[in-house]
Amino acid sequence: MRRLSQPRLLLPALLLITALLTFLFILSGCNKNSSTADDPGKEVLLIAPQDLFSIQPNPFASGPSITGSIQPEEKADLRAEVSSVVLQVLKENGDAVKKGDLLVLLDDTAIRDSLISAQESERAAGLSLAQAERQYERYKKLKASGMVSTQSLEDAETKRNVEQSNLADAKARMVLARQQLQRTEIRAPFAGIVSDRKVSKGDTAQLGKELIKVIDPSSLRFEGLVSADTVNHIKAGQKVSFRINGYPGKIFNGLVKQINPQANPITRQVEVLVAFTGTQPDVSGLYAEGQVEASNETMLMIPDAAFVRNGDKVIAWKFKDNVIRKTDIKLGSRDKRSGYYIVQSGLQNGDLILRSPNTTLVDGQKAGMGNKASATTSAPQPAQ
Repeated sequence: MRRLSQPRLLLPALLLITALLTFLFILSGCNKNSSTADDPGKEVLLIAPQDLFSIQPNPFASGPSITGSIQPEEKADLRAEVSSVVLQVLKENGDAVKKGDLLVLLDDTAIRDSLISAQESERAAGLSLAQAERQYERYKKLKASGMVSTQSLEDAETKRNVEQSNLADAKARMVLARQQLQRTEIRAPFAGIVSDRKVSKGDTAQLGKELIKVIDPSSLRFEGLVSADTVNHIKAGQKVSFRINGYPGKIFNGLVKQINPQANPITRQVEVLVAFTGTQPDVSGLYAEGQVEASNETMLMIPDAAFVRNGDKVIAWKFKDNVIRKTDIKLGSRDKRSGYYIVQSGLQNGDLILRSPNTTLVDGQKAGMGNKASATTSAPQPAQ
């Protein structure tokens, strides 16, 4: 009986030893994988072509800053030239108009009455003058035959002259009444767009009251201001690049057309008129700011997304020989037009750097292009 019980005791012991060895094998495998994961420098970073930025010489524009607004060169602020009531407004803001189109119609009742009165006065003055002319001619003949006195002839001549003056006055009043009648019809002085309607039907339009404004959108320009301290660096014909509110990410270009010879006595700023070259906005009155390109040099440039600031240091990640390296660089001025910075040191022409580096990169980490590398992680996508 004792000999048969020994194998029964050894079987559980063998099972326990086997389970323990299996656990130790699995644990060693996990530790091996963990140690690999904890060393990202051994991983290969997958890089796509759009993840890289090539350091190249680019034009760097420098010059005075300019701020202002987009305004039409050709604009008409139409005002009432007669006091009357608004009968009709035929155009709304944004409506396109042709030269001569009727925009606003004023009540012309009183003016028409004045015109009729002036016409009647002219007709009566004409009849009186004709009668005075006949009498004067008759007296001249009678004076030649000695039948009337010299005084009678002079009186007839005086009356004729008075009637001539009365007729001229009646004609002037009639012409004025016709002009006033025409002024009750407010018409477009040129082809353009209604930009500001200031009256409605039933309003009383006093003499000089603003009625409606028309602009020519094809004549837009940048009316900017620069500091008087920098105006000596500006001259006609210089290039200007600027941004306009309402058009994010778009850069407009122009040329300095005219410089106001007198500075504003309060702000000490000088007005500079800039004509568009190329595309222009569809809306006037928008705020704009930019830079007059007083000088233009070729410099190595880097976008602000391609470097990381760490305290006083500026770091870029260079890709070379399938390895990425942390590189200290020194930056210069920023190009206000493109947003790029001048690279003063640390990078050379043709260097490839990561366009949008992140904080998980490791100095000396291996990297490869596309699917040629056996990658376990991918590089960050460039910022849009």
